[in-house]
Amino acid sequence: MRALDLATLWRGLVGRQAGLADRIVPPAGYTTWLTVFAAAVMAFLAVFALALALATGRLAQRWEAGLAHTVTVRISAPADRIEGETAAVEAALKTTPGVQSVRALTSEEVAALLVPWFGPDVPVDALPVPRLIEVHTGSDFEAEALRLRLAGEAPAAVLDDHTQWRRPLVSAAARLRALGWLSLLLIGGAGAAVVSLAAQVALAANGQVIRVMRLIGARDLTIAQAFVRRLTRRAALGTAIGTGLGMISIALLPDMQTAGGFLTGLGFSGWGWLWPLLIPPLGALVGFVATRAAALRMLREVR
Repeated sequence: MRALDLATLWRGLVGRQAGLADRIVPPAGYTTWLTVFAAAVMAFLAVFALALALATGRLAQRWEAGLAHTVTVRISAPADRIEGETAAVEAALKTTPGVQSVRALTSEEVAALLVPWFGPDVPVDALPVPRLIEVHTGSDFEAEALRLRLAGEAPAAVLDDHTQWRRPLVSAAARLRALGWLSLLLIGGAGAAVVSLAAQVALAANGQVIRVMRLIGARDLTIAQAFVRRLTRRAALGTAIGTGLGMISIALLPDMQTAGGFLTGLGFSGWGWLWPLLIPPLGALVGFVATRAAALRMLREVR
């Protein structure tokens, strides 16, 4: 039984003995095609789980990059001092190392930021809304140094480097990515269980054939290899079909640049399209391992 290794898998799939199983093992009816169907469904789901894991990785990088190089200065002062404080902040920002651009938000932009909380008719002029300045920074920018400088030159200004917003977003994306990889493991385990059950059913249904083959001198190794080859080939076929359908479905999703949003970003980009191509060989390997274990167990029971 130790000969049932990866070499057996390769010979069973593409070798000259690939048709041996079809000549030795009688057709098992719907069980064989249920194995193909189950493997295809698992591979289809695995493509989407893989796309989720890769998409959340890109999402975390995009959120990190979008917030890491942007800070906001909030100026809260009485009406007679707001312009002077704003001028002092802008002067300090223009001479701060690492600051690439400075832009004060208009009242219309501030009103747009308040719409989700106060509605579209918020009276910005009647509310003590602080002045907001958007600052784009470079790699040599030091937030703490600017915070100390503003405390001395413009006490009414508060620097927000978005740390409290960036950390939860990146953490959420990391958890989604971990969920995607966990889903892949669960799908692989479920696929192995389905193929193992199919192998047990096929061996149990052909118990009489196994006994006859033993009477005419067939070794358990030959019998096991026949069943392993057949079910491994069916698992490989199913995973190939499911992977192809999954990749087509991913390709038909809306483009994230034109539609926007997180769900439309669920997909592959560039060399990422090569990752799903690993699912069929992995599915065949899982089917081989599961079938081998089932065959060894069942042949010890069938006497």
